Amino acid sequence: MAKFTKDEFISGLKEMNLLEIKELVDAMKEEFGVDPSAVAVAAPVAGAEAVSEGPSTVDVVLTETGPNKIAVIKVVRDITGLGLKEAKDIADNGGVVKEKVSTDEANEMKAKFEEAGASVELK
Repeated sequence: MAKFTKDEFISGLKEMNLLEIKELVDAMKEEFGVDPSAVAVAAPVAGAEAVSEGPSTVDVVLTETGPNKIAVIKVVRDITGLGLKEAKDIADNGGVVKEKVSTDEANEMKAKFEEAGASVELK
């Protein structure tokens, strides 16, 4: 197994969203029996900077449907509550799926779309 340097580890953390970092902390608790957040004093400061730098709400925009259009239509309907025709129009033409959602919720939506084979942007 490869050994990471401190700088490589921190660089990897910077690329993670808060949900992924929480999962990492939980895995460390389980594996080592230690709460890394109790040791890492600088962690809350890093999280506060990330929140202040980025927008608190974003728009989820469908850019490409991909090969599985039916699955994408189902995801659009699930997220928006739209009817079949309206969801199909969004899948066909792209565009804003949902406006002004929290970044965590937007990342969850993005994961659902990517699982269905679609491409989305968070603006």
